[in-house]
Amino acid sequence: MMQALKGSLVALVTPMTMSGDIDYESLKHLIDWHIDQGTDGIVSVGTTGESATVNITEHIKVIEYTVKCANSRIPVIAGTGANSTLEAIELTMESKRVGADCALIVTPYYNKPNQNGLIQHYTKIADEIDIPQILYNVPSRTACDLLPSSVEILSGHKNIVGIKEAVDSKERIDALIAISSKSKDFLIFSGDDPTFLQMIKKGGDGVISVAANVVPNYISKICAFAKNNQFDEAIEIDNLLSDLYDLLFIESNPIPVKWMLYKMNLIKNSIRLPLVNLNAKYQDKILDEMLKLKLI
Repeated sequence: MMQALKGSLVALVTPMTMSGDIDYESLKHLIDWHIDQGTDGIVSVGTTGESATVNITEHIKVIEYTVKCANSRIPVIAGTGANSTLEAIELTMESKRVGADCALIVTPYYNKPNQNGLIQHYTKIADEIDIPQILYNVPSRTACDLLPSSVEILSGHKNIVGIKEAVDSKERIDALIAISSKSKDFLIFSGDDPTFLQMIKKGGDGVISVAANVVPNYISKICAFAKNNQFDEAIEIDNLLSDLYDLLFIESNPIPVKWMLYKMNLIKNSIRLPLVNLNAKYQDKILDEMLKLKLI
């Protein structure tokens, strides 16, 4: 399975009804659409899937439903990170039980553990649950940075199979690629849409993408071209999306991407507090970009 876990992995939104409940009908349609559009894997209930505002019962039910809908056509990666190690263990264990292929585990947020604490946190989860696990580092949201020296130690664990790295730094990417080159089974995924092609060009395995929610065919094609060393073709598509990448973070993710999917008639215009729907002052700018890309 892990050999197939490459390319364009979508950090899927969690659709909701206007009353704020999970919209399972829209979720099924999204999963089928992504498979038709060439997406290589689905990350269920990660940051973009509003993991911070679904409860544990909903969290596992969405993962279970995603596994059922995907029906082994593409891998499902469950978002199971938490700022409590015990909660992360529970989420990871339950995700394995409902059939997820892999777990994506963000660093603990808010409580700011040091590197020793991070190593112990991830080691404890990996010791407890026999499921492939991907580390996830996004310090801009967690106030916690998992350093390459710690990643190298963790990469030796049989259940820790890769990292999603959202730090946009040449030195960081080079250090992670060096770790990967020592262990060919350790996967490196970009968590930064504007720079993911550069990471793949250096030897990365793919991207866990917010943009893939709205342009899955484009992100999939970029990854496919890059895999075949057709970088001119990949760069041409990537350049087309540069404004989109910026607009997707004009407000906190997933506010813009959910609004775009709403305008594409794929989900309802619903997001959970404390996040609110896209500010009206940004809507025309985003609509213009959507028209340019023929998304509406």
